[in-house]
Amino acid sequence: MKATQLFAGLLAVTLLASTPVLAANSDKNPKKAVAKASTYTIDANESTVNWNGKKVTGEHFGTIKISKGSLLVDGSKLTGGTVDIDLRTMTSTDLKDNKEYHDKLINHLKSDDFFGVDKYPTATFKITKVTPKSGNQYDVTGDLSIKGKTNPVTFPVTVNVKGNTLEAAGKATVDRSKYDIRYGSKSFFDNLGDKAINDEFTLDLKVVAKK
Repeated sequence: MKATQLFAGLLAVTLLASTPVLAANSDKNPKKAVAKASTYTIDANESTVNWNGKKVTGEHFGTIKISKGSLLVDGSKLTGGTVDIDLRTMTSTDLKDNKEYHDKLINHLKSDDFFGVDKYPTATFKITKVTPKSGNQYDVTGDLSIKGKTNPVTFPVTVNVKGNTLEAAGKATVDRSKYDIRYGSKSFFDNLGDKAINDEFTLDLKVVAKK
C-alpha cells in the first residue's frame, strides 16, 4: 500500500511540475501567422524600358513600352512578378530626327530577321528567383521569353517601396542568339566583316508599380 501511495504522489508531483513548463514554452513559441505577399500592379504609363544594340560600325538605342505586369512584395522585399513588353511599340531615339532611317531600322527589327513582331508581339519576363544582397539591392533571375523561346536571365535590381508605390530599376543583358535571332550574328555566319551585329543587347528597365 505504501508503495502504491508513493507512486501516486510522485505522479501527481510530476504532472504539477510539468504543467507550468508546457504553458511557458507555449507562450514563448506562439504559432507565427504566414505573411501574404502584396501585389503591386505596374503602371505602364510611368514605367520605361530603354534598349541598346551595338554593331561593328556603331549602335542604336531607343524605347519599348511595358504593356502590363505585376510585382510581388513581402513587407518591403521583392519576391516575384511578371513583366510583359510590347515589342510593337519599339522606337529608335537615336534616329528620331530622321524619319526615313528610323522607320527603316524599326521595320527591320520588327521583321522575321529579328523579333518577328507580327507573330510574337510580346516579350515576357517571369521572375523565378530573388536573391537579396545589401539593403534594397537584389539579384533577380527569371525566364525571358522572346520569339517563342525562353531562357533564364539574371541581373541586378534596386527596389524602393514607399507606401503604396514601388519603384524598381535594373539593366539586363540579353543574348539574342539564344532566341534564334540570327541576322548579322557571328554565332551563325562567317565573314560578316563590318556588317556584324553584336549578339548581346541591353534592356534598361525603370518600373513603377502601385499596390
